[in-house]
Amino acid sequence: MSEAPASREVARAIDALRRGWPVTIAEEGGALALLAIESADAARLAAFGEEADVLLSPERAATLMLANQASAAGTAAVRVEHAPWLDLETATALADPALDLGRPLKGPFRTRELMMPRAAAAALKLARLAGLLPAFFVRDGEAGEGAPAPAAEAIETYDAPAGLAVASRARLPIDAIEQAEIVAFRSPSDAVEHIALVIGAPDGRPPLVRLHSECLTGDVFGSLKCDCGPQLDGALRRIAGEGWGILLYLRQEGRGIGLVNKLRAYALQDQGFDTVDANLRLGFAIDARDFGVAARMLELLGQTRIRLLTNNPAKVAGLAAAGIEVVERVPHRIPANPHNAHYLDVKRDRTGHVL
Repeated sequence: MSEAPASREVARAIDALRRGWPVTIAEEGGALALLAIESADAARLAAFGEEADVLLSPERAATLMLANQASAAGTAAVRVEHAPWLDLETATALADPALDLGRPLKGPFRTRELMMPRAAAAALKLARLAGLLPAFFVRDGEAGEGAPAPAAEAIETYDAPAGLAVASRARLPIDAIEQAEIVAFRSPSDAVEHIALVIGAPDGRPPLVRLHSECLTGDVFGSLKCDCGPQLDGALRRIAGEGWGILLYLRQEGRGIGLVNKLRAYALQDQGFDTVDANLRLGFAIDARDFGVAARMLELLGQTRIRLLTNNPAKVAGLAAAGIEVVERVPHRIPANPHNAHYLDVKRDRTGHVL
């Protein structure tokens, strides 16, 4: 299978999961049929097979005290054996940590040896790409005729910003400075459109660049739970003050887990978990963002040597790994408020931010 058809097959599988349709993921020697728990309903589960097992991320399985079983320890995913009480409602409770306090689990549950770990790991990545909880009904074999069937290898190497290109650009005077241009980027592999705001004009200096990940709650509604809104405003004014720079607005809501899952993480924070533990309980990485897309945007804008406005060393490392030279890290300090002080402490203490 060539690269372009493989990429399209992965995109079809992402769309199928969102619509509640089954998919097949193949690896050498076999295949797994999968139905995302979050988008399933009783009729779809009946058609798929009500005696299916459940596939969970190792992070979620650890929360449920399943990953300490010898057969499940250290695996790329955890497969929970079907039991008579493992119906759609119980599977949903296994998948969604927001239900942990209000819906005590039935049990006991047993794990099975994972015979196709590569396909299982690919399934979890596919769910994350789809913005769904990484949890599936699973059975061995194919999901059925017509179901998308990407190979595990195609999912492992799937690059959402592959082919990223400038789609449109226009002059956009903003409150911070009138001399600004907005540039939209689009990729054939992904429906997400990323944005650059080019402020001022190149003057021979490396531009001051800010990588800002989309935050609807902070950027639009002025949420006090995070510092995203003030960071965005402050970055625009800082770059305007420099006279030349670029703000990249990356459509990677919730550190890459999507808006719906970010709100689930908010609900877990209200139960006492910090941002790191909330993401892990949901079955996601602490930070799932891909800074390679930012590097490609900078290349398309002709800027491969930059000054980076950030407190996050991971952004510096991510850009450097993708070929962008960060000649200076410029601190970006925003005062705390009573609602986000703990959030900022967690950034410093658990994710390596330099505040």
